[in-house]
Amino acid sequence: MENKKIKLTISGKPNKSFKKFDSSKSQGKKTVIIDNQKTKNPNKGGFNKSFGSKTPSQNFKRGVSTKPIFSPKTSTTTSDFERRKLAEQRATKRLKGDLDNKEKKTKLGTKKRELKLTVSRALSDEIEIRERSLASVKRARQKELKNSNKEENKENLKPIKRDIDIPEAITVRELANRMAEQSSNVIKFLFGMGVTVTINQTLAADTAEYLVKEFGHNPIREEKAEEIIKKIKESRSENLKNRPPIITVMGHVDHGKTSVLDVLRSANVVSGEFGGITQHIGAYQIENQTNKLTFIDTPGHAAFTEMRARGSKLTDIVVLVVAADDGVKPQTVESIKHAKAANVPIVVAINKCDLPEADPQKIKNQLLEHELIAEDLSGETLMVEISAKTKLNLDKLVEAIILQAEILDLKTDFESKATGIVLESKIDIGRGPVATIIITTGTLKKGDFFVSGLRWGKIRAIINDKGESINEATPSTPVEILGINGAAKAGDDFIVLDSEKEAKTLSANRAQESKDGKNPLTFATQESAFTDKSAEELNLIIKSDVHGSSEAIKNAISQIKHDEVKPKIILSDIGMITETDVTLAKASKAVLIAFNVKPSKEAKKLAENEKIKISSFNIIYEVLDFIKQEMSGLLTPDVKETITGTAQIQEIFKVSGAGKVAGSKVTEGEITSISEVRIIRDGSIIYTGKVGTLFREKNQVKQVSNGQECGITVKDYMDFQKNDTIEAFNTTSTERSI
Repeated sequence: MENKKIKLTISGKPNKSFKKFDSSKSQGKKTVIIDNQKTKNPNKGGFNKSFGSKTPSQNFKRGVSTKPIFSPKTSTTTSDFERRKLAEQRATKRLKGDLDNKEKKTKLGTKKRELKLTVSRALSDEIEIRERSLASVKRARQKELKNSNKEENKENLKPIKRDIDIPEAITVRELANRMAEQSSNVIKFLFGMGVTVTINQTLAADTAEYLVKEFGHNPIREEKAEEIIKKIKESRSENLKNRPPIITVMGHVDHGKTSVLDVLRSANVVSGEFGGITQHIGAYQIENQTNKLTFIDTPGHAAFTEMRARGSKLTDIVVLVVAADDGVKPQTVESIKHAKAANVPIVVAINKCDLPEADPQKIKNQLLEHELIAEDLSGETLMVEISAKTKLNLDKLVEAIILQAEILDLKTDFESKATGIVLESKIDIGRGPVATIIITTGTLKKGDFFVSGLRWGKIRAIINDKGESINEATPSTPVEILGINGAAKAGDDFIVLDSEKEAKTLSANRAQESKDGKNPLTFATQESAFTDKSAEELNLIIKSDVHGSSEAIKNAISQIKHDEVKPKIILSDIGMITETDVTLAKASKAVLIAFNVKPSKEAKKLAENEKIKISSFNIIYEVLDFIKQEMSGLLTPDVKETITGTAQIQEIFKVSGAGKVAGSKVTEGEITSISEVRIIRDGSIIYTGKVGTLFREKNQVKQVSNGQECGITVKDYMDFQKNDTIEAFNTTSTERSI
C-alpha cells in the first residue's frame, strides 16, 4: 500500500484559527511531515489519541484547515495552546524515534557511506577528519609485508663468502662442493681461461686458490703433514722429566729368551695377575723399587726391523740373550748387527749358567769378535751371568738395565700432546678397531683427537697392560686405545692433535700424498723430513758366497773415499739373501748387493713387495763401479743459473682462453716462451715457474726482446700485481761423479 503523507501545520498563536495557518508562507509556522505507515502500535507517540479512533485522513482534508474535536474541558485558549505544543513535541519525538530505528537497521551501510568520500562531501564542511577504513589498513599491511619479503629475498640472494680450505691437490668436484658452487660453473670458468678439465680433474693448489678468489670466497691453504708434525715437534716444552726405558729382548729362540721374559714378568706381579692384555699387546711394565721398565716382547728380529723400517727409534736398550752352553749363533750375530744399525746399547744376558757345561768366558770371547767387550775385559758392555730356571742373578740383570738407562739419561716432555708408535692393530668384535701403542712423548688423555698413519680418531678408552681402564697414559707406557676409525699398521706413528678438524686434515693430506706415490709421513721419518735430503753415508748390505770374497769386497770398498759421501757397510756375511736381509735393507735404506749368491724365494717376493732392489754381481770391480755410481747419485749436482731477461708488469688484464695476462715491458735481455721465470715483488721472490704463453700484439710469439711490450702468462700462477718484476733465467745442471 502506498504510503500517504499528511501535512500538519500548527501555529504558535492560540487566538487564531487553523485556516489562517493553512498557507506555507504563514509567519511563525512549523511544518511536520508524518508518514502514514501501518505499524503494530498505531497509537505510538500518542498523536492519534487526541483525535479519537479515527485516522488522521478522516479528520483532515489535504490542504484544508479543519477544526479538531477536543474535549469540552480543554476549550480555553491556554489549553489549546498547550495541546498544540504537546502534539508538536509528540510528533517531533516520534520522528526522532523513527530516524533512530532506521539508523540502527542500516548501521554498517551508513558507516560505509559516511566513510566514503564524495566530491560534495569533500567540498563541504560536513567531514573534518576522515577515519581509515578496515580495507585500507589491510591493504597497507599486505604492502608492508610484501616489501619486507622482498628485502629478505634480496638479503638471501646476496653471495655468501666462505672460508675454503685448499690442500696441495684437489679435484674440481671437491673444490666446487667446498665453495657450494655447481661443478659445471667451475668447469665453464676454467674453459673460459683456456683450460679444459673434467669434473674429476686434479687441480694444483695455486690454481684452486685463484678459482676460490674469483668466485668470491676466502682461500685458506691447508698445511702439509710435514708442517703439522714440525709444529708439534717445535712446540715441545723444555720442562723435561725422566722416563722409563723401553727394552727389547732379542736372541736365539733356544737360548732362553722367552724364559727370561716370563721370569721377569712373574717376579713383578705380586698378586699373580699377569693381565689379559700382556699377551695381546706384547709389551708390559715392571716396577723395581722406584724404577719402571717397559719390555717389548718381540718374537724374533722381524718385528724389530719392521719398526726400524718405518723409522721408529722406539727401543732404548737391547737385552741380548745368549746360552752359555751353546755360544754365539748366526741369529745372535744378526741381532747384534740390528742393534748396532739402530744405534742402541746392548746388555748381554748369558743364560743357562746353572748347567754343568756352561762356559760364560767362552761367550765373552766370542762376543769380542763382534766388538762387544765386557767390563771385566776393560770394555763398556754390561754382561750378566744369569739362569732363568733358578732365577740366578735376575736382580743383577735388572740393575744393569737400570744403570744403562741412567747412563742414557732418558728424558722427555710429559706436558705436551702425546706421540707414540703403534705396536700392532686388530679388529675386535664388540669393540671395533683396537690399536696397541707405546707413548714416547707427552701424556695421552681420554677424549684426545689423534692421527695414526692414514687413520684418525678420538680416544674413547685407554687400557693398560694389566687390562685396567685408565684416564691417561704417560711416556713409555704400553696401552690399548679404542676410537680409531680403522685398523692402523704396525710401526705407524701416533700423534695427538688439538681438534677433530686438524686430525681429519692431517689424515686427508697423508692419504693424498699416498695417492701421489709418496709414503705417508710417520714419526719415524720426521728427522729426515726436516734435514738435508743428501745423505752423508751410503749404507751397504753385502752377501757373498764365501768368506774370502766378503773380506775382499770389504777391503776394496774401504779404499773408496770422498769428502761429501762415504760407504758404510751395515752387514757383510756369507750365504743367500734372506727375508731378514731385505727388512734390514729397508730399515736402514741400504743398497742390497748379492755377490755370487741368489736370494731365497721368500726374500725375492718380499723385495718385490717392498720395492727393494737386489743388485747381483759376479765380478768384484763391477761391484765397486756400482757402489761409486750410487755414491755419485748422492752428490749434489752443480747447477749454474743464467739470467736471460727481465720485464716490468705495467697492467693486468684478462684474455679469453688465457686467463690473467701480465701486460709487461721487457727492460733487459729477452724472454722466450720456454723460459723459466720468477716473480719478484718488493725485492722478494714470491713464485718460480715457467712461461705459459707469450703475446705480442694479440699474437702468440716465441720471443720478446728488450724494449718491447708484451703479454705474459705464467703456468699455475695468476696473482699478478702492477710493478712486479718478471725475471727470466736458464739453469744448467752438471752431474758429479766420484
